Amino acid sequence: MAGVLEGKVALITGAGRGIGKVLAERLARDGAAIVANYAASASGAEEVVAAIEQAGGRAIAVKADITSFDQVKAMFARIDEAFGRLDIVVNCAGVSAGGALADVDEAQVDWLIGVNVKGPLFVASEASKRLADGGRIINFASVMAEYPMAGTGIYTACKMAVKGMTESWAKELGKRGITVNTVTPGPTAPGMMDSCPPGYREHFEKKSPFGRIGTAGEVAEVVAFLASPAASWVSGTHILAHGAAIPD
Repeated sequence: MAGVLEGKVALITGAGRGIGKVLAERLARDGAAIVANYAASASGAEEVVAAIEQAGGRAIAVKADITSFDQVKAMFARIDEAFGRLDIVVNCAGVSAGGALADVDEAQVDWLIGVNVKGPLFVASEASKRLADGGRIINFASVMAEYPMAGTGIYTACKMAVKGMTESWAKELGKRGITVNTVTPGPTAPGMMDSCPPGYREHFEKKSPFGRIGTAGEVAEVVAFLASPAASWVSGTHILAHGAAIPD
């Protein structure tokens, strides 16, 4: 599996399902050894590892709830033990929920902030102590952070926070040659669209001039570029991968 990432180690959070699962196999094809993080999707993460190993690559699955700093630290200790280095971090894990402003649920707010904001922060904090010079941090936002929809206030705020952290970390880590960027996907399958109510997919297909939603593979190609040496001068930016779809 020799490629542009040969000799590199990449951590992908949320690698047991959706975009994260596709992305892990994509970076492995470029030669990276993969740490497939998962919180609950153990079978999915193991499938990723098996597929990568069958193709001649290296991969391990590591369970960690990224909302827990202690579990994140334990995950990085496992990475230290298995590989002794880290070059690429993709904060792909995320959750989505919405509702009317008058119906705010505190537990739901804490859950959204925990996974979508605290999680990437905890992961990046530990990664910053280990990333090789010239490394990569790639965060995931959402098209909702560009075009907010009614009923998505907390989710939108979380993804706007990710964009802010990206720009701050890019300035902090740039002196080490580490790039930090955000990928901002629109409706994608497999991905969060899989759990949307009936009719959502058709609604969003009509919002793109392509007449469809994106695929996880298409988003993975954007991440593969940002992880590659070709993106060494791209940092502190947000790349939309949404097929020109503007939700309303």
